[in-house]
Amino acid sequence: MLIDTHAHLNAPQFDEDRQEVIERALQNGIRRIVNVGFNRETIPSSIALAEQYDFIYSTVGWHPTDAIDMKPEDLQWIESLCQHEKVVAIGEIGLDYYWDTSPKEVQDRVFRDQIRLARKVGMPIVIHNRDAHHDVVQTLREERAAEVGGVMHCYSGSWETAKLCLDMNFYISFGGPVTFKNAKQPKEVLEKVPLDRLLFETDAPYLAPHPYRGKRNESSYVRLVAEIAAEIKGISLEELAEITTHNAVTLFGLK
Repeated sequence: MLIDTHAHLNAPQFDEDRQEVIERALQNGIRRIVNVGFNRETIPSSIALAEQYDFIYSTVGWHPTDAIDMKPEDLQWIESLCQHEKVVAIGEIGLDYYWDTSPKEVQDRVFRDQIRLARKVGMPIVIHNRDAHHDVVQTLREERAAEVGGVMHCYSGSWETAKLCLDMNFYISFGGPVTFKNAKQPKEVLEKVPLDRLLFETDAPYLAPHPYRGKRNESSYVRLVAEIAAEIKGISLEELAEITTHNAVTLFGLK
């Protein structure tokens, strides 16, 4: 039994076969999926998906690349949605210095506002971090994110940065890139992350694992990530699945 802790199954890439994709996940032992809403368009459809399937949950948050579009009323909207029984975290939120779509100062404000909201409502946060390792860690520390904890989504940083995140009550999540043949650093970090702080995800439809690299990702492929991780950790897939399922249930409060 595995949990895909980060997917976007409400994305248009699944409009033609969403039901089949979800059924394949179940057939491959994926028992719960955390689907991520990250802006004005995707939050409602993510919640609708969670309402349709009892084993799918939703997060609500504002992605850093869309930070420029966020208005004060959107933060109030997100706060109101945190009361929904299927909403389990605020995210994905963070900083993205790769895509030049929102100024850094706007990203910073939106990120900090949502960390403060998470502390206000007592919910964990899902962190998006692209090329912004130092600033993400510093912001988490300054905003006392350790009070709620969360997950470093599709982690791509160093072990040194991972240790700082672990010290702030965060889980480290790995997706498709850890299966790539040239993924030296992700594999080394995964080897060092304690089992009780480890999570798996797909980020579907993005970042498909080997041997599907470059193709559409889907939740059933989280099993391929877990298989590689089991080899690296030197334990059985069954044991690793049990541990990481417990981790996800604990972090998100899944039923």
